[in-house]
Amino acid sequence: MKYINNYLEYLRVVRKYSDKTILSYYDDLVEYQEFLQNNFINILDIDDKVVKDYLKYLYSRNITKTSISRKLSSIRGLYNYLTNEDIITNNYFSKISNPKREKHLPKFLKNEEIDKILSVCENNTPLEERDTLVLELLYATGLRVSELVNIKISDINKSDKSIKVLGKGSKERIVLYNNHTKVALDKYLSDGYHSLNKKNNGYLILNNRGDKISDRYIRDIINKYVKKAGLDIKISPHTLRHTFATDMLEEGSDLMTVKELLGHESLNTTSIYTHITNEQIRKTYNNAHPRAKK
Repeated sequence: MKYINNYLEYLRVVRKYSDKTILSYYDDLVEYQEFLQNNFINILDIDDKVVKDYLKYLYSRNITKTSISRKLSSIRGLYNYLTNEDIITNNYFSKISNPKREKHLPKFLKNEEIDKILSVCENNTPLEERDTLVLELLYATGLRVSELVNIKISDINKSDKSIKVLGKGSKERIVLYNNHTKVALDKYLSDGYHSLNKKNNGYLILNNRGDKISDRYIRDIINKYVKKAGLDIKISPHTLRHTFATDMLEEGSDLMTVKELLGHESLNTTSIYTHITNEQIRKTYNNAHPRAKK
C-alpha cells in the first residue's frame, strides 16, 4: 500500500484533487491491489499478462464500461506516477485503451407532456411569472441551465426575439425565442421582475431576495411544475434541452442549425438526436404499418 498511499498524497497535495475524487481513486486501487495479492503478484512486477488477466477479471464482473474506464484510468495514473518517480521503467497499462462508452439516448418529453407542464403555469405572482418564463425559455431555446441563469437584461434583443448567451468555453452565441416566450418575457419584465429586482444586478432570472437564481433552484422549479401537471416522470433542465433539439429535428430542421442553436462544438455531439428521431420513426412504422404489426 506504500506506493498507492504516496500516489494519493501526490494527487491531494500536488494535483489538488478533491477528497471525493481521491476516495474514488483509493477504492479502485485497493481493489486492484487485492487482485494482485490474491494472485501473489507484486504491484511493481506486472507485465502484459497481468494486465490482460485484470481486464478479464473486470469484464467478468459485468460492471459498466464507464466503471471499467474509471478503474483503468486510476491504475494507469498510478503507474504513470511510479514511472515519473523512476520506481519502474514501464507502464504496461498505458497500452490499454478504455472501452468505448455506452451511448445512452437522451431523455426527452412528448408533446403532450410539455404541453401539460406549460399549461399549469400561472401568472398571479412575481415568482409564478418568473417560473413561467424559465420553463418557456428552456423549451424555446434549448439553453443549458448554466446559460439560463447567467442571462442579463442587456443580453436580450426584443426587436428580433434573440438572446446573447455565453456558452461552454466562454463562446458567445445567439439563441432565438418564439411568441409564447415573448408573452412570458414581456409579462415578467413589466410586472414580476420589478418586484424581485431588489439589487439591480442586471440578471434576468432572480430569486425572491433579488439575487441571480441558482442552477439547483431551476431544478426545483421544474420538479414543482412536473408534479403540478400530474406527471409521474423525473426530468432535469437538460431534458428540456433534449426536447428542444428532438422537436426541431422532427419538424424538419437541419442538423447544422440545431448544432449552432445548442452551442455544440462538434456536429457528432448533435447527431445523437438523429438516433432519437430514427427511433421515433421506427416506433411509428411498427405501430402503423399493417404488416409490421404481425
